[in-house]
Amino acid sequence: MDSSFLRRKIIHVDMDAFYASVEQHDNPALKGKAIAVGGEHRGVVAAASYEARKFGVRSAMPSKTAKEKCPHLIFVSPRFQRYKEISRKIREIFYEYTDLVEPLSLDEAYLDVTENKKGIESANQIAREIRQKIFEQTGLTASAGISINKFLAKVASDINKPNGQKTIHPDKVESFLEELPVEKFYGVGKVTANKMFSLGIYKGKDLKKRSVEDLTRLFGKSGAYYYNVVRGIHHSEVKPHRIQKSVAVERTFFEDLFDEHQVNEKLQSLSEELQSRLQKNNILGRTLTLKIKYKDFSLFTRSITKEEYFSSAEHYFNTGKQLWELRPFDKPVRLLGLSLSQLNTEEKKQVSVQLKIPFKEFEDQ
Repeated sequence: MDSSFLRRKIIHVDMDAFYASVEQHDNPALKGKAIAVGGEHRGVVAAASYEARKFGVRSAMPSKTAKEKCPHLIFVSPRFQRYKEISRKIREIFYEYTDLVEPLSLDEAYLDVTENKKGIESANQIAREIRQKIFEQTGLTASAGISINKFLAKVASDINKPNGQKTIHPDKVESFLEELPVEKFYGVGKVTANKMFSLGIYKGKDLKKRSVEDLTRLFGKSGAYYYNVVRGIHHSEVKPHRIQKSVAVERTFFEDLFDEHQVNEKLQSLSEELQSRLQKNNILGRTLTLKIKYKDFSLFTRSITKEEYFSSAEHYFNTGKQLWELRPFDKPVRLLGLSLSQLNTEEKKQVSVQLKIPFKEFEDQ
């Protein structure tokens, strides 16, 4: 490994069941109970408490499935402004130690504390202090991973969850990775893990036996990534100013949309919402994407890219209608979304845009 990277001290802080924990903290009657943040009758689970996770309830799971797995599950409506407010408090704590903070979402971030504002040599001690301050100021618990790069810190933060931390020391990196099950590698989802199992790759030491050419042949461009990370090589730096790459608004409907008039009304509303969010932050973009989720959960997206930037709600609406005409099915619609990408933020600092319904949708977990 490059010795310069062995000197880096990276912390990954991850709040424990963040949305659900906020709801349990604010409403003590929910403490110790299986709760899910999201709509009970429509939509997906945005977050599940640890009590609910014991029954197999997970984020991004359809609410109906979650209720089947845990009949006594309590659904709580999301309060994103509240989550954002607490997230700001947590980030203020991070900045007491370093300006090199890379937020990944409202509830997790990377910190580079190689050189920190308090001159503390031990990254392990910094992580303990941060977690203690978060608890004292918000009443919530966080877990942390500490190591020489972002990949290892991310893997480590999951090991002693909830309310724990794990340090992977430089001299223990290779032995740790050799014994790590491949499904625990960040970036290896279920589909990839199953493919690895079929090839006799179960742990890091099995992965390490494969050449970079072999892994590239089997896994495409991800092959080189797997080849490097199993050797503890991950050069990505903590980026305090992540570039905003897209802005999206979407809505899940309590009653399915059946006719074009209803769809046009919703598209108009979404277009105005999108314009409001973009205007507030002086953002322009050249690619508009329409997202349609049907009653049967099948998904359709279609995009169009213009030479000039989109500039008005009317422009989004008219283009959204054109994309709607390209849909393959005439089926009841449960969700509509519009997003703008190819933004003018390439030369700007990151801007923070709160989504209308920021539920995470995962392709390969």
